[in-house]
Amino acid sequence: MTRRSDDFGIQPRASLSSRLEILTIRAVTGPDDTHETFSVTPRVDRHTALDHRRHERRRRQRRRLLPSAALVLIGLILLGWFALGSPSTNTSPTSTTTMPTTTTTTLPPYAPAAIKTPVSPAQSGEGQWVAQDPWVPGPPAVMTTTWRPQPSQPSITAYASWIRTSSTQLALYPGYKGPGETTLNRGPEMVPTSSRSTLMATFNSGFYEADTAAGFYTNGTVYFPMRNGVATVVSYTDGSVDIINWQSGTTPPPNVVMARQNLAMLVDNGAPTAATQDGTNWGITLGGVPAVWRTGLGIDAKGNLIYVAASQQTAATLAQILIQAGAIRGMQLDINPAWPIFVTYGAPGAGNPTLDVPNPQQTSNRFLFSSTKDFFAVFTRVPGVVQQPW
Repeated sequence: MTRRSDDFGIQPRASLSSRLEILTIRAVTGPDDTHETFSVTPRVDRHTALDHRRHERRRRQRRRLLPSAALVLIGLILLGWFALGSPSTNTSPTSTTTMPTTTTTTLPPYAPAAIKTPVSPAQSGEGQWVAQDPWVPGPPAVMTTTWRPQPSQPSITAYASWIRTSSTQLALYPGYKGPGETTLNRGPEMVPTSSRSTLMATFNSGFYEADTAAGFYTNGTVYFPMRNGVATVVSYTDGSVDIINWQSGTTPPPNVVMARQNLAMLVDNGAPTAATQDGTNWGITLGGVPAVWRTGLGIDAKGNLIYVAASQQTAATLAQILIQAGAIRGMQLDINPAWPIFVTYGAPGAGNPTLDVPNPQQTSNRFLFSSTKDFFAVFTRVPGVVQQPW
């Protein structure tokens, strides 16, 4: 059967003014030409609705995925941060640039190593340095210790005092007899009252000039001319101190503030000198015995002073005591029982004086009054200033 186009009930084209119009279709369902009508949505509108729903679905999916993506991104950033280990390192796929970093390390103040006694077993505290200047700001500048230096004579005790030269000033004072007869002004012959507020220690000097010719220079005055080849403790204008074999002639050069000579070098390059093997070169001893109380002064590798004293010592054994205490160069000072003395002051103004060498023939206030022999004094240093002793 032939059907016309209008048998399907299709509305005229002009009625499709809206995409939401419904077309009515009459379909032939039987031989009696009865018609059944039903509605369909235009294909164009159906596609548009599907596209819209897909778009909305994708948009909702993207919204749900955004927080997760953000967390993943943050995690990757943090992972990269910790993997690099420092914000100063920037990494790209093609290059790595490391920014320079600066580290400031403050080293602790230098302190001498404990002295190891050759006598076994060591006693409690033996060879351990103890500060004697708690009233002075900064690291300890004067420390003392004791130890047994000789296994063959374990009853003998050696006494040592260590002086930090970077924060102290060493001064030399004539006594009313020592170092010898002179018409020159001897000064106060004791620690001046005006200087005692910074006094930290005092100790004995060397021989009388009458016993051995040696130079003596202090307070801008040459009391006795310097002699080449003699062991000398020297203080310089920059505040440093040394013990040297003097080779600068009879008059100290301008950079020397103080110089005191006594005998030959006892220790050089960390070893006893050959002269220590001849006991006749090291002074007249009480009773003529070779081993007596002896004192010495050394310098360590850092330029700090070390004073030592012990009974029953020869020049050779005194050299070994200086080396055990850390000296690389050293000289002998005074000898015999009457003269060894090292005093520390536990408070400003020469307060609380203590005899660190227990000599019954000495008193702790020895150098606070007119002294027979010349002596050394240790003061706290005024930064940038080298003071004359009086």
